[in-house]
Amino acid sequence: MRERYSANAPASLALRFHTQTMGSTLTAQQPRNNIVRTAIEALAAVLGGTQSLHTNAFDEALGLPTEESVRIALRTQQIIAEESGVAETIDPLGGAHAIEALTGDIERRALAEIAKIDGEGGALAGIERGYQQRAIEDSAYKQQRAIEGKEKVIVGVNAYRTEGEQPEVPITRVDPTVVERQRERLAKLRSRRDAGRPAKARTDLVTGAEGTANLVPLILAAVEVDVTLGEICADLRGVFGTYVPPRL
Repeated sequence: MRERYSANAPASLALRFHTQTMGSTLTAQQPRNNIVRTAIEALAAVLGGTQSLHTNAFDEALGLPTEESVRIALRTQQIIAEESGVAETIDPLGGAHAIEALTGDIERRALAEIAKIDGEGGALAGIERGYQQRAIEDSAYKQQRAIEGKEKVIVGVNAYRTEGEQPEVPITRVDPTVVERQRERLAKLRSRRDAGRPAKARTDLVTGAEGTANLVPLILAAVEVDVTLGEICADLRGVFGTYVPPRL
């Protein structure tokens, strides 16, 4: 930030980040193995200095998490925080050769990627040309090739598989009455809200979207007068349309 944008304010130079454990590493096969994967990833995040952390539930490769799996995900964080001792040191891996080498490698690769995006004309131009989408698809393809070729071992998927019937994992089933209850809540909201203020907020949002205004304050203002998420999305869709990925 200092070198590229000449930033001076300490707050703009601070790296504050949230970490979520990897959804892409969750497997539908032997899903309870995901508890261990998530714990390792969460510990890595804490060792890396994250300020905020979300741990995935082990059954999210199968569907919405159950109460039990969510509780295990929460307990994973609590065990790391309360029992591991890792949170008692500001930088427990500081100075480790492996970490410093990996940090340098990440920095070099990140700067190289930023240079490529600059070469595309910037992030927006890259999206319009499909650069980011192509990079994501190439990464997913290489990952799958490595798994199928057993260059990358995934326990329970391409190695250490258990033959025969596996223990059943409960899957969340959403009660169909939830939809009807939500419709009733929405109808009550619309009936009791002041019609004039939401209408003005939506008009202001559309006007801002048609121009160059910062939309975040306009969206917040709309939410504060009970404009719904669906209405906000519909208004923005009316201005910007629906994103269609470019053909690669």
